[in-house]
Amino acid sequence: MHKLIVLLFCAFSLIIEYYAYAQNPRVTTPSGEVEGSIIQSLLGKSIYSFRGIRYAKAPVGDLRFQPPVPVEKWDGVYNATHNGPMCPQPVLRPISEDCLSLSVYTTQLPTLDHNPKRPVLFFIHPGGFYSMTSASYWTGPQYFTDRDVVMVAINYRLGSLGYMSTGDKWAPGNNGMKDQVVALRWVKKNIAAFGGDPNLVTIVGYSAGGVSVSTHLLSPMSKGLFHRAIAMSCTIFGQWPIGNHQFNLAQKQARLLGCPDDTSENIVKCLKTKSAEELGESLRGFAEYRSDPVAIWTPVIEPDFGQERFLTEHPLRSVLGGNFAKVPIITGVTTKEFSYFERQVFASPQLLKEMDQDFERVAPIAFVYERNTTRSNNISRELRKEFLGTGPLTETARKGLGYLYADGLVGFGVNRGVKLLAAKNTERTYYYKFSYQGRYSHVTLPNSTTPYGVVHHDDLIYLFYISRKFPKFNVTDPEYRMVKKLTTMWTDFAITGNPTPHQSKSENHTHWIPFTPENKKYMDIGSELMMRKNLYEERYSVWERLFPLDEHQ
Repeated sequence: MHKLIVLLFCAFSLIIEYYAYAQNPRVTTPSGEVEGSIIQSLLGKSIYSFRGIRYAKAPVGDLRFQPPVPVEKWDGVYNATHNGPMCPQPVLRPISEDCLSLSVYTTQLPTLDHNPKRPVLFFIHPGGFYSMTSASYWTGPQYFTDRDVVMVAINYRLGSLGYMSTGDKWAPGNNGMKDQVVALRWVKKNIAAFGGDPNLVTIVGYSAGGVSVSTHLLSPMSKGLFHRAIAMSCTIFGQWPIGNHQFNLAQKQARLLGCPDDTSENIVKCLKTKSAEELGESLRGFAEYRSDPVAIWTPVIEPDFGQERFLTEHPLRSVLGGNFAKVPIITGVTTKEFSYFERQVFASPQLLKEMDQDFERVAPIAFVYERNTTRSNNISRELRKEFLGTGPLTETARKGLGYLYADGLVGFGVNRGVKLLAAKNTERTYYYKFSYQGRYSHVTLPNSTTPYGVVHHDDLIYLFYISRKFPKFNVTDPEYRMVKKLTTMWTDFAITGNPTPHQSKSENHTHWIPFTPENKKYMDIGSELMMRKNLYEERYSVWERLFPLDEHQ
């Protein structure tokens, strides 16, 4: 009888322990113990969710405008049951300067006798380097975790707090990029505790995140921290000016907050007295035409002041010389990207008048290239002639203006990037156009729910549950087929370096042929998968002629 009581007590204890674990999963990492929560995947799996884990010290006080300092090992149990705050910005709330956190999601944690060592998808969110977040209601893991992966989503410093660069020791720049590196280092050190494989990490980024991914390919700081790369809807390889500072933006930031703008020291010292909220809210003051420029801060080529440097030479020089991480790469665009900005221009008589009558001033702001030079003026005249014609801007110029926004902000840089990377990469490089039109979109036609087209961010609808904007798809929804297709290809790529390794055994069927500068092949990801070639080559060739590579060789 005594033995029976002992056995029943042990069994009851195990049940209680399992129940507590199921409600509040705990993981012991090299950085400390973490307690998470459980949410449900699309297919009803339990997702062990660890949100808002600090990976670097709060970049406040003396650490503002400084490189990130990795978090020290903590005592006790870290509460990772809620999203961390968003980095200061005017778009989303709640914000805090203490925002350097990441979230980890998986459906299988290690046990005493088995570690699944799943591939890791490390997601870098979009937002122009000045907005957005990795919070679970914007990058929900419910779709990806139905595949056998560990998903990580990170926050990084935005705007002036993350990217101010004065060209000297006061603010060398790239702190937002260095945040990402410290997060990758945290993953390398800790992810095995969550059942992830630190030697099989795929960095995935969208828009500013895509620019980030492409610069990690080049950075000495990122070397060895990832093994695959997916740069969606933007790269660093376009016509955007990349220098060794953005002192003009530091001066503008200073003026917006009533600080002196004469020297780096005075700018930095004064801005350190301002609140993070003031810095975040000041974003709107950087607009010059409409809400343009869409791209304000960029990574910079850091002069050497004894600090660890993220970029040491121009990105085009690096890629032309083959100085980048030789890993499997995917990159591509959506059908229309930012072309819908033409609607806002044509909807405003004042904006249309400015674009029409002052094109040489407005075009470099809107389409992001060098300003106020003879060359810039020549480029503007050529772009206008090629895409808008020589007469006044009328309704017939809408399509061409849409092309300028789509290609100047995204398409040309992605197209140039895939050509340059594929020419030197010893691993496969894949190119795509995402053309699937579901029922939902980030942009709809006026006074309707009809999508404008497949625009910037629309492919993210099928990778993440974006609960703040869209419903969660179920297996009975027509969009589920794309959710399954896209998450499967990205996961297969993370595992094998090939997005369609088992095409004959799956619903994808089509084999994704790697891009080469000779074949120029890309996958058209629509209702069906189809290989095509020469994506928008006629349009992109204009940009190639106006922004030649020889100056970087």
